[in-house]
Amino acid sequence: MQIRAEQLPARLQRGLDRLYTLHGDEPLLAQEAADAIRAAARAAGHAERQVFTVGGAHFDWSAVLGAAQALSLFAERRLIEIRIPSGKPGKEGAEALQRYCRALPDDLLTLVLLPRLEAQQAKSAWFAALDAAGPTLRLDPIERRALPAWLAQRLALQGQRVQEGQAGQHALAFFADRVEGNLLAAHQELQKLALLHPPGELSFEQVEAAVLDVARYDVFKLGEAILGGRVARALRMLDGLRAEGEAAVLVHWTLAEDIRALARARRALDDGSPLPLALREARVWGPKEKLFERALPRLSSARLAHWLAAANACDGLVKGLRHPDWPLEPWDALRRLVLTMLEALQDAAPAGRRPPARPQRLALRA
Repeated sequence: MQIRAEQLPARLQRGLDRLYTLHGDEPLLAQEAADAIRAAARAAGHAERQVFTVGGAHFDWSAVLGAAQALSLFAERRLIEIRIPSGKPGKEGAEALQRYCRALPDDLLTLVLLPRLEAQQAKSAWFAALDAAGPTLRLDPIERRALPAWLAQRLALQGQRVQEGQAGQHALAFFADRVEGNLLAAHQELQKLALLHPPGELSFEQVEAAVLDVARYDVFKLGEAILGGRVARALRMLDGLRAEGEAAVLVHWTLAEDIRALARARRALDDGSPLPLALREARVWGPKEKLFERALPRLSSARLAHWLAAANACDGLVKGLRHPDWPLEPWDALRRLVLTMLEALQDAAPAGRRPPARPQRLALRA
């Protein structure tokens, strides 16, 4: 049964289930959830612990099945951890996990640790067996829009808070920008604040002086920032990706994919298709669907043709070819492409939603 991470402490207080499954690609949340389960297990008398790490196609699943049925040597209750770093137990492992779940003894608590699963894996029979045998927690990274609230909650747990009103929101937004995509580092920065300052209210200056820039950006989120018209965030992400050593070719590919999808959807709209059908035909779904819904009505076919031409020129530059009208350096070319898109979206924004000034226009002309 699926539960949220924040529901786990209350569920553990009500008593232990026989099996817990953690899956996701956020190390901090997975570590905290696993530690909470282990602590509850120790408190309930599960003093003996065995760990099995599944690696390769020749893993001996009979050892896991045998351990589940064996009598404890040192304690009445036991904890078995099954770690599958690849998320793929294989055919033998899939059958073994299903047999394991059907024969769980009462004195045994099992913790299964998995990475983020693909859709096909999440629909498999072996994962369904795990889900039916006990709570399943999906532990995904905290999205940027939810990060300030998460930080405020973590500050409260250590007896600290930001100022009320706009000043506090500004401090949380600054904190979130510095640690986005890196919750382990965010946790360390929170601990640093607890060491540097006593419980109570934190000023923006205290947060600014303490928190390092440890953000890690997802290249696939850059397009969302651009389509959302978030100029400062998009440029900060581009600079961050460059500093992290991300491949310019991959950054260009993600931007070009968005431009091509917008062009396909625009053609479908011009041919008379309703917007939802146009988006399906362009294979747009998930978080970008709403962004496309807002951007498409403001983008003409001529504008998108200009974007396609710019993406084509940039494609050659990131692959080592020169263009007489574009910067020679690939990342400078990517910045120009990003600014081209952002400027067009700003120009097309409804009155009242446009920013009061656009210094980026100067950067685009440079």
